[in-house]
Amino acid sequence: MPVRHVDGPLLRRVRRAADLTQRDVADQLGVTVPAVVGWESGKSQPDGEKLPALAQAVAMDLDELFPRTSPPDLADLRCDAGYCQYQTAGITGTRSAGPVANAERGKRRLSDRFVPLLADAYGVSAAELLAAQDRSFEAGRRDASPAPAHRHVPDAPPTSPAPSPAPARLPRSLAEKIGYLLEQTYAAPHPSDAEIAAHANLKAGAEVLTEAMVRSLRTGETQAVSDGVLEALAAALAVPPLFFRSDDAEVHRIISGMRLVRGGLAGIAARGGGAGLPAELLDFIGDVVDECG
Repeated sequence: MPVRHVDGPLLRRVRRAADLTQRDVADQLGVTVPAVVGWESGKSQPDGEKLPALAQAVAMDLDELFPRTSPPDLADLRCDAGYCQYQTAGITGTRSAGPVANAERGKRRLSDRFVPLLADAYGVSAAELLAAQDRSFEAGRRDASPAPAHRHVPDAPPTSPAPSPAPARLPRSLAEKIGYLLEQTYAAPHPSDAEIAAHANLKAGAEVLTEAMVRSLRTGETQAVSDGVLEALAAALAVPPLFFRSDDAEVHRIISGMRLVRGGLAGIAARGGGAGLPAELLDFIGDVVDECG
């Protein structure tokens, strides 16, 4: 159950009471009108980080419009402050949101130096942030609990061995490369097209991309763009521009590097021979790389 309860019909009533159209709210939040329609009908839920802006748009207190159903964990504090997960890299001064993402999933606790930075950005005390981190780890332990034992059933008759899975094809088109980065780099929900455009423009120091342009690139409707657009998009998604411009050999090299620094490190384990490195050590090395500014 989400930590904040979203009541679609109530949202519709307070929007109307504020004399706002669905278009007004959509424009304020940088989303589409169908997204607001879905929230009010209960067919979809707004991302947690949009709730503060949504409450502000309809002139209501966040806790009154979207009351809590349980104490907050780390992700809840981030959302209450209006931050997407990928934006936390800017708060911690790290290469990616990996340290915060791992803490939110209950995998690895925050470095001590990140606690005051995040507490200040989230508008809470360090003690409140650490208490929220404890809840994230409690949830992570529950999710990792072993499944109940199943009743024994007789062995199935022998069958032919399943064919080995085909090796994954490298992303070739611009749309495939964007999709790969979103799937491999960010925890769900992925940043929206509007958020990618805003982050790219922030990195570029100018308005280079729009939400519509990002959507067109991501879906493959547009396949050829200027160098400036590619550079801004690469900066927003934390890869070198070569990733979008290169041939398959270069893409393979960059993807291999991403896997190395983002927790896989399969190449190191394979070259070392034997059983390879422990998973905890691989995660630790990945976090150290992520934390390098």
